[in-house]
Amino acid sequence: MHNKSDLSNFIKEKAIETGFDDCGISSVEILQDESLKLKDWLSAKMHADMIWMEKNIEKRKELDLMVPGAKSVISLVLNYKPSEDLEFNSRYKISKYAYGKDYHQVIKKMLKHLAKEINKKKNISWRSFTDSAPVFEKSYAQRAGLGWIGKNSSLLNKEFGSFFFLAELVVDIELEYDKLNDFDYCGNCTKCLDSCPTEAINDDRTINSNKCISYHTIENKSDISSSLHKKLNNYIFGCDICQNVCPWNSKTAENKVKGFQPSEELLNLTDADWERMTENQFNDIFKQSPLKRSGYKKIKSNIQFVNK
Repeated sequence: MHNKSDLSNFIKEKAIETGFDDCGISSVEILQDESLKLKDWLSAKMHADMIWMEKNIEKRKELDLMVPGAKSVISLVLNYKPSEDLEFNSRYKISKYAYGKDYHQVIKKMLKHLAKEINKKKNISWRSFTDSAPVFEKSYAQRAGLGWIGKNSSLLNKEFGSFFFLAELVVDIELEYDKLNDFDYCGNCTKCLDSCPTEAINDDRTINSNKCISYHTIENKSDISSSLHKKLNNYIFGCDICQNVCPWNSKTAENKVKGFQPSEELLNLTDADWERMTENQFNDIFKQSPLKRSGYKKIKSNIQFVNK
């Protein structure tokens, strides 16, 4: 038999050995408040055309409906902040999280490895998630002491800012739980709100997708509204503006994950290369990239909108 404390410490050690940057543990609970906030956000049509957000609300609220027997959530942080010395040859910008390999591919392998390591010590039933299912990831991470919800709705961590991915192992055993992070370290700072060119950040720490550059350059299946063309800031996939100005991101370390480094090919792309890129070239350069989510036609149309 292993006591909860020893097993929890073992899990955290193995998480760091696996390559994660931080790890916290919380209990599976009915997230009533989060569920009500989500319903309000959906009712206000803040999700734009992302109809899938309306599904599985009960599963979001009660995680054990999706993972029967779930007792604990092991929340994990993986830093993706790139080097500040990177130089791109093009004015067209993509979100930092998309510089390298698709994070789903990288993190799923890590989660599987971590689960195997835990199983060597204690037989568990588990399911892993990383932005891939209706899970209140930020809420569980906050409950696990990994940060607080910033004014731009991102989870912020004192050591890693907000340029990190979240992932979870949901397990069927009780563990020692970390203390909820309920302090707001944003203080009076409003840099994220002030810097958003489309005023997409609401005062209640949520995002109005109808105005959000990330939504329009990734998820929006229609043409981008003409009122937003001049505000895209050369972003053709995602947007980092509110994170770039956040003081908590100014002194954080760069990531150590080889798969997240941009290729020479990406760094060397010129404006003309982007504009003349064929579908075959796009598929070759971005075959393992998050840009595949948007696809060739979407990226090409975003370039056109940036130039209008």
